[in-house]
Amino acid sequence: MLPLARHATAYASRIAIALVALAALTSAHAQALPDPGRPVLTPEWETLSCPVRTAPETGDAASLMAFEQRQRYRDVLGAYLARLPEQVDLALLMPVPSVRVAQIADTYAAARDGGRSHEGQDVFAPRGTEVVSATAGLVYEMSGRFRGGRSVMVLGPGARRYFYSHLDAYAEDLREGQWLEAGTPLGYVGNDGNAATTPPHLHFGAYDFDPVSCRFRAFDPLPFLVDRLPSADEAAR
Repeated sequence: MLPLARHATAYASRIAIALVALAALTSAHAQALPDPGRPVLTPEWETLSCPVRTAPETGDAASLMAFEQRQRYRDVLGAYLARLPEQVDLALLMPVPSVRVAQIADTYAAARDGGRSHEGQDVFAPRGTEVVSATAGLVYEMSGRFRGGRSVMVLGPGARRYFYSHLDAYAEDLREGQWLEAGTPLGYVGNDGNAATTPPHLHFGAYDFDPVSCRFRAFDPLPFLVDRLPSADEAAR
């Protein structure tokens, strides 16, 4: 076979592999819609139209799969936002109930590798400590595609997004599209993803939605966090 023909064949083979992998991911991880019983509260969000984003030019399978996965979540974003209350939460329940707010060392906007800044707060606790939702909302995404590894995204009132990352495991029966109340278990503290060399902790992020760009902008959740009140059983002990 001539060299040019060999290169063409090899290139076609790589593209075919990428497309097969992309099709497999799309089939296996189709993004769920919100629970059908959840009423539409703000119908104007259902017509949300996000700016078109272009696929990466590299053409490698990993980049194409990541792009396709992000696009599927954007495609159903309006359906999620339309089913959320409009009033934002003025207080956020401490997502690791066994930790007090006063124990958190404020690291929001601290420098991180690669020129990044820290878009959240870290809550350190022993591995396996329960993590609960800080708000009511819809489970928008459960995946390990993030820098922080195993993570959960919850969309809450006022179109805000809450991000729980570095999880050791997800809570049993948690699923995308599920409506949950504040305090519902999401998973367990770990050090997945880029926290592999640090003690177990939860990375907790909060984001406001910009409908013009269809992007979420981080804000510091620490001023809004409140300690969880003990249950009646705990208070009686």
